[in-house]
Amino acid sequence: MQAELINPFLTSSVQVIETIIQVKPTVGKLHMKEIQFADNYVWLKIRIHGQVEKEILFGFPDRMAMNMVSTMLGGYVVTEVDDMCRSAVAELGNMISGNASTMLYHNGITVDITPPKLVEDTTIDTGKKAVSIPLRVDRIGEFDINIIV
Repeated sequence: MQAELINPFLTSSVQVIETIIQVKPTVGKLHMKEIQFADNYVWLKIRIHGQVEKEILFGFPDRMAMNMVSTMLGGYVVTEVDDMCRSAVAELGNMISGNASTMLYHNGITVDITPPKLVEDTTIDTGKKAVSIPLRVDRIGEFDINIIV
């Protein structure tokens, strides 16, 4: 079931970022890791309910988030992770999740996906294990998709 869940989120992430940012992300090596809260990150959590019950945690380093939002805004320079920046990152997560949900449905897996929720250190699942996939976007930065196991 892990690959059936990972692949739609990975494929959707690549497609959405390539469409919005105009740069195809490079997928890094899938690995297991322990979730650790880190300052200077924008964290998005998505819950999946239905035939599959999982949590997906996207971790965007602040610099990467600002670069990505600057590109999304046509070059407008974003210099801080403010409400507008966080909202744009959440919208990107919403697009990725919606596409992944559709892919899961077409693969015969019926799920409901919650809207992405911006999370702080008190709600990060510190210590839990996750399948983690890094995605690198040239000139923008790298972020992780973490599927909590």
